[in-house]
Amino acid sequence: MRFATAFLLAGLVVQGARAEQVSDRFAPETATVASRAAPQQGTARTDMVVAAHPLAARAGLDMLEAGGTAVDALVAAQMVLGLVEPQSSGLGGGGFLLHYSSESKDVTSIDGRETAPAAATPDMFLGDDGKPLPFFTAVVGGKSVGTPATLRLMAEAHRRHGRLPFADLLEPAIRLAEQGFPVSPRLADLIAAEGDRLKHDPAAAAYFFDATGAPLKAGAVLRNPAYADTLRRIAAGGEDAFYRGEIAADIVARVTGDATNPGRLATSDLENYTVIAREPVCNAVFSVEVCGMGLPSSGGIAILQILGLVEPWGIERMSPQAPETWRLIGDASRLAFADRERWLADPAYVRAPVSGLLASGYLSLRAKLLDGPGALPEVAPGLPAFDDGALRPPPPAGVTPELPSTTQVVIRDADGDILSYTGTIENGFGSRLMVRGFLLNNELTDFSFAPAGSDGTPVANRVEGGKRPRSSMAPMIVLRDGLPILAIGSPGGSRIIGFVAQALIAHLAWKRPVAEIVAMPHVLNRFGPFEVEAGTAATALVPGLQALGYRVEVQDLNSGLAAIAVTPNGLEGAADPRREGVVYGR
Repeated sequence: MRFATAFLLAGLVVQGARAEQVSDRFAPETATVASRAAPQQGTARTDMVVAAHPLAARAGLDMLEAGGTAVDALVAAQMVLGLVEPQSSGLGGGGFLLHYSSESKDVTSIDGRETAPAAATPDMFLGDDGKPLPFFTAVVGGKSVGTPATLRLMAEAHRRHGRLPFADLLEPAIRLAEQGFPVSPRLADLIAAEGDRLKHDPAAAAYFFDATGAPLKAGAVLRNPAYADTLRRIAAGGEDAFYRGEIAADIVARVTGDATNPGRLATSDLENYTVIAREPVCNAVFSVEVCGMGLPSSGGIAILQILGLVEPWGIERMSPQAPETWRLIGDASRLAFADRERWLADPAYVRAPVSGLLASGYLSLRAKLLDGPGALPEVAPGLPAFDDGALRPPPPAGVTPELPSTTQVVIRDADGDILSYTGTIENGFGSRLMVRGFLLNNELTDFSFAPAGSDGTPVANRVEGGKRPRSSMAPMIVLRDGLPILAIGSPGGSRIIGFVAQALIAHLAWKRPVAEIVAMPHVLNRFGPFEVEAGTAATALVPGLQALGYRVEVQDLNSGLAAIAVTPNGLEGAADPRREGVVYGR
């Protein structure tokens, strides 16, 4: 699917239905899930759900209509996403939640990141030759599986902010799993593209391929009684039905018993797993306060750095169609990624100078590096101050592939609570191992495969037992005068940082509405080359970027942005037209 190619400020048109009145918002549950009758943008008066699949968004809105909170809606939506979009998130994965409470007026965050098994070691992704394994050699099978965290995250969020009985929130997913749902065109394409990797596990092969071994086609009705049974056990027994007993034992058996690539997960890893309530990272920029997820996610920190680096240069007065504008954004991103790779990792294992990286003085010094006629010839990590004021040399860079398979949900309820949630199983279809109706993650490959630099100095994001791998996921909430005005996030692996930073610049600096910022063509830079979205008007920037000294790669950039803006006239929501996400509200 390609979307309209007119660039921002040049009449970009979003594919799909335009904003509908609330009376037209619903799509029947029996409809084809990728139907463009489901709105990808819309307005509402009181509450809204933006999710990556119509059936998940519908489940979330049902909970809001039943008097539930934003978190109630999230739990229902995520359980459905684990069924209908299994390649992206689910019970076998984890996520990060950013939540604004209208009662306390606080933004809080919950870290539901998976952990490495206690038996994990720094060298576990090195081959016999001492070199990092090829990515898919490490991914497919049990070795890449971390302790699943999604259910703990959902349960803790519900304890803090839920209103409806937790068991009731599982019912939409149970019903769909038993009755069946139509395979979406996107899921069908991804199954076909996976081929033999998805046949590594007999359970996954039997689920995603028909009796002849052919991948399921779009529109095929897929039932998952095993998933329904898992959810019923959780509804009856709570979290412990998953983290202890038969389900936990089956997870461990599948991971450690993998014939070709066994992992190290133990039942004690599941029993001992806990989520962590963390302080979000926030900075003032563009006359608002932007808040994101802190470590072990690098996403919020890197995005705040990018915004802080470009604001002094008057980005709001620059044209989105000018190569010089993207030189500024791109090199700011390169500087942020240099800091990310060297300094950031699980704070329980590595001292990370987060406050120093976001300090105004440090960002001002780094911003001066952007004063030049062309691309920075090279970028290096800076030397931010630690909390004790000391300066320390950076650790060496690691080797962290971090490929995308993630989902994004944003919700606002009638009380005024708003949340941004990013969930994942890491790569598409995770480890390709399926247990009791859900796929297991491959989050351990978000660690650096190389545990140390050439001098033997340990890499910050190396594998260690119990450690949480660094992530790029970036759920964000923007506040003005202490009140939320925007919730946003995206899937996309390490490109999440560029996707969300670009959208925030477009909204906060260029004052563009959410329908435009989620659909505008992508131009981003992570490690040096510019990535320009193929088939869009952004390709007109290629000669100019090359003239500035950049290597340019034109390719598909499949974001999945979701956003809700709170305006004086109500709520405006938008889902990325590149995927199947929809907006439902009332």
